[in-house]
Amino acid sequence: MSVTPHIVSDVMTSPVVAVRRDTRFKDIVQTLVDRNVSAVPVVEADGRVAGVVSEADLLPKAEFREGDLTRAEQLQRLPDLAKAQAVTAEEVMSAPAVVVRQDVTLAQAARIMAVEHVKRLPVVDDEGRLRAIVSRGDLLKVFLRPDEDIEEEVRRTVVAYLFPALSHTIRVSAHHGVVTLRGDVHDPSLAWVAERLVRAVEGVVGVETRLSGEDTVPDGTRHE
Repeated sequence: MSVTPHIVSDVMTSPVVAVRRDTRFKDIVQTLVDRNVSAVPVVEADGRVAGVVSEADLLPKAEFREGDLTRAEQLQRLPDLAKAQAVTAEEVMSAPAVVVRQDVTLAQAARIMAVEHVKRLPVVDDEGRLRAIVSRGDLLKVFLRPDEDIEEEVRRTVVAYLFPALSHTIRVSAHHGVVTLRGDVHDPSLAWVAERLVRAVEGVVGVETRLSGEDTVPDGTRHE
């Protein structure tokens, strides 16, 4: 069986707007507004990523304008207070930047975002130079894959692999990304293997296995 998972290069956005360390605060805000983005990478002269400036990094400037924090509150918010005084990207950026390579799978990229609590990842080459950016929205694009494409891949990489002698009798259908398998198999114990493999196909939202011999309820959910 040969299944090639989608990788970051399949969905990333390029070219990507970036700023330099000495970019002024107001110019950063203008860039975000003009490009309709919520963050920008900060790059060195050679294109290497030094950090990222997001809307969250910029908001302390507005939050602390009135300067009415107590001493205890100031001590608790020292990093944000420092950003409130920033006038350049270098002073306000989050660093080091959490980056990703373009050959990383979408699942790995999603895991990095979740663990690092970030909404986007600069995509870099072997030298750390900026090449693109991938966002949460980019990772979700895979779920827009046409049902027909999903059906074809399931037949080719799952059904033909697990049930080569019966592949012509097993029906595969996909509706809004939910794949259903129907048919008679000699070894019903392989149904759970089929379900697991189908779930790994890019764009699959859910799986219903209705293979003979499997203990199922009418909606296709397996009894545990």
